[in-house]
Amino acid sequence: MKRSTDRILTTHTGSLPRPQDVVDFLIEGEKNPGPMPAGFDEAVSRAVADVVQKQVAAGLDVINDGEQGRADYTIHVKDRLTGYDGPNQTIPMSADEDEFPELTEMLRPFVTPLTHRPACTGPVDWLDWDAAQADIDRAASVIGQAKAEDVFMTSPSPGQIARFLPNLHYKSEEEYIFALAEVMKREYEAIVNAGLILQLDCPDLALSRHTIFKHLSLEDFRKEISMHVEALNHAVRDIPSDAMRMHVCWASTLGPHHEDVPLSDIVDIIMSAKPGAVSFPGANPRHEHEWKVWRDVKLPDGKFIVPGVIDTTSNFVEHPELVCDRILNYASVVGRENVIVGGDCGFGTFAGRVQVDRNIVWMKFAAMSEGAAMASKKLWG
Repeated sequence: MKRSTDRILTTHTGSLPRPQDVVDFLIEGEKNPGPMPAGFDEAVSRAVADVVQKQVAAGLDVINDGEQGRADYTIHVKDRLTGYDGPNQTIPMSADEDEFPELTEMLRPFVTPLTHRPACTGPVDWLDWDAAQADIDRAASVIGQAKAEDVFMTSPSPGQIARFLPNLHYKSEEEYIFALAEVMKREYEAIVNAGLILQLDCPDLALSRHTIFKHLSLEDFRKEISMHVEALNHAVRDIPSDAMRMHVCWASTLGPHHEDVPLSDIVDIIMSAKPGAVSFPGANPRHEHEWKVWRDVKLPDGKFIVPGVIDTTSNFVEHPELVCDRILNYASVVGRENVIVGGDCGFGTFAGRVQVDRNIVWMKFAAMSEGAAMASKKLWG
């Protein structure tokens, strides 16, 4: 996994805007599970080729396929694993939404159209490995499509899957999450074996504090996510740390976020995970100040951070000088070689949900790349 040795490298979190024909295919596939109709693969191939070229044009160094062939970053596993035949589950509203029902109603147009989230009612195992392998092959095709420092692929962590697809079968949450870890181990290793950097999506380590675990004390929440990290480490036990990174976030939603757990309350647990780099939001108004948290964190040998330096929920295009300032803040506390930068979260988290105009997305990435170049000049001369 490349790191910043002579300049600040740039990347992103995973999901990128999809063309409307691909969105239509994916939403229809959610409504009517089964083989995707004729034309889907061709449409996705076109979308991947386009999104790869856009990443390169925007100056991104570490790129991917934009998750063009998946409807989301987690719940797609329900169609690939056994055990998900249970009733549809409603994810609890976040604590900040509880306080502002009028805001929740106002933001309804920005809610994901993907609402089928069945509970686990039987043992989990692979049901459709071919679909997972097709995803991996599509992601690996990016390697030959453009010159990049690295190519990565995202996959949900065991704890994140459990957050969206609750357990009604296993005797305990721990047993369920470790069962998922054993099953997902195959996908994680296949991604790395395909020559890709594995990104584990782990929002459960932060945003679940103000959703499914909002009833817990902070102490009990820390115990819960510590178990999630133990399961994650178990799943990736045979993968080198420098072949993996992870993403932690508080959700790319448009609420006030005042109930978000502070980074300082969980950073030690996050850093105990095996992946060699940690991506997290650092640009939105609730968490931008938390670069200071890293003053008191000793990075384990070989590990680096990937702070978000552009907000992925706003149509404001960050000024490159602001991006540069944000980068310099992080470099000042962890060292320039221990920082590469990206966005706070994905720009296409769920197919059919649009919060940032697709053309503005690429303007924001271009601004990030320009800001990274400015910071590199200041840091390396």
